[in-house]
Amino acid sequence: MADDGPTDWNSRERAPGTPPRVIVIGAGVAGLATGCYAQMSGARTRIFEKHVLPGGCCTAWSRDGYLFDYCIEWLIGTAPGNDAHQVWRELGAFDGKTMTNFDLFNKVEDASGRSVTFYNDPDRLEAHLLELSPADSGPVRAFTRDLRRFTRIDLYPFLTAPPLRTVRERAALLRTVLPAFRLFWRTAATPMHTFADTFQDPLLRQAFRNIFFQDPEGFPLLPYLFNMAAAHHHNAGFPQGGSLGLARSVEERYLGLGGTVTYRARAEKVLVENGRAIGVELRNGRRHYAEHVVSACDGHTTVYKLLGGRYTGPRIEKLYDDLIGRPGTLFPAVVSAFVGIRGPYGEGEAHSTTHLLSADDAAALPGALQNSLVVQVRSRYSDGFAPPGHSVVHCTYFSDFAYWKELRTRDRKEYRARKRQVAAFVRRFLERRTPGLAGRIELVDVASPATTHRYTGNHDGSILAWKAFSDADDVAARLVGKDRMRLPGLSGFSMAGQWVGMGGLIRAASTGRFATQYLCRELGLEFRAWESDGHAAEPWHPGKLGHLPQLDRWSAREGTGT
Repeated sequence: MADDGPTDWNSRERAPGTPPRVIVIGAGVAGLATGCYAQMSGARTRIFEKHVLPGGCCTAWSRDGYLFDYCIEWLIGTAPGNDAHQVWRELGAFDGKTMTNFDLFNKVEDASGRSVTFYNDPDRLEAHLLELSPADSGPVRAFTRDLRRFTRIDLYPFLTAPPLRTVRERAALLRTVLPAFRLFWRTAATPMHTFADTFQDPLLRQAFRNIFFQDPEGFPLLPYLFNMAAAHHHNAGFPQGGSLGLARSVEERYLGLGGTVTYRARAEKVLVENGRAIGVELRNGRRHYAEHVVSACDGHTTVYKLLGGRYTGPRIEKLYDDLIGRPGTLFPAVVSAFVGIRGPYGEGEAHSTTHLLSADDAAALPGALQNSLVVQVRSRYSDGFAPPGHSVVHCTYFSDFAYWKELRTRDRKEYRARKRQVAAFVRRFLERRTPGLAGRIELVDVASPATTHRYTGNHDGSILAWKAFSDADDVAARLVGKDRMRLPGLSGFSMAGQWVGMGGLIRAASTGRFATQYLCRELGLEFRAWESDGHAAEPWHPGKLGHLPQLDRWSAREGTGT
């Protein structure tokens, strides 16, 4: 769509007889979801995205025939029959795609080679854990007993914003929650660290902390049980095409609904008149107008840059002045090292393994926050991630954003040297595990937390924003439920995404649904949603990703660490 069209984006006044205009800032999953639902509900929308690709952190890039998938490790909603799956179907995310499901969630291996495998099946997991450590039968049976209970619970309330739920929806939620209330309360009140410390076996004490690949610190038992139970039912699988494939499918759905995305269009400020948002001004100085603006980008940037800090209140100040700088409130940033390998890798091994490192190995990883390295064989997740006859491995570890940001700001040469250090470590580590592998490694591509911040704008390079079960959780929930995703003193404006609705892709998508439900009431529209019929179309294939940037060209000034 050109700048001047039937909705007249360059005019403050909407043309008579035309639908309300909605501008969305950011083409991540939340922004695309907002656009899809607003289009379905009769609005006309336009998304402005500063990058060249959709998806935000839900992305990938290519190099020498390899596809480096950055985001999804598992995705809630991959099995039919629940609200999360319905959201993805409405957004066209699974159109024409198959799903990959694994029989284990993760494997954890210590420096001596001893390992524990977290099977999703409670019976298999229990037998395996008891064989490893018969003396720990008490906590083992307690965990697997609770896991069995979670496999019988279907709780995915992602369709309606809490204040807008009907009596019927509230009753259905209560029917699910009340019988399991004590289970939810107990597992939410029991920190994983406290539970893990009840094991006698030192490996199990560490392994349980790393079920989610690395230790998120501060999580209770509940999310581990919930996600493993979902994986047991194939409801936490991996969609064909991965992260960018999912983003491209939602983008295709949005464009098919009549929406418009403008890339390389960085929003500089939200235009406000008389306490109402009326549009956006881009970096190039061009102004675009609408009846409602939704910011689906970094929350701190939204509040303090796009709006100049003029619209805050106790909850916003609590999040963005207090909690955002408090240790343990943001989900940690990560260092990613993608390894392209000629020939097979990891045949017969787990698709994902957390390696507990020795002190010497951990000290050799720049900016590491924990003594562990996650190794995932990404070429087993989906076709098209590696050239035929090749493999791609993704190695990650939690890292300190400030460490990388200071390096990149102070000394680019030293920054690139540290990235090369990561690449060299990964080569040595994989060679130790598989002698002779180093000669088959064709490339190693490293992305730091500073890379994440530069291309997504996410505060401190955090991929998942606020950490669930932290002090930010309840505050963010009130932003969605009580404040209806609005800022004090500002009408015609909403926030969406993980900086409002917490991390995770299904939560990001659901905030787009919720924001649209709220704005429909303001604009006098009926909220409407229906599933895409694209799943009956031609099978998805890697070519649907379109032209991808190569990171060594895409970030030429930074370098890749190879």
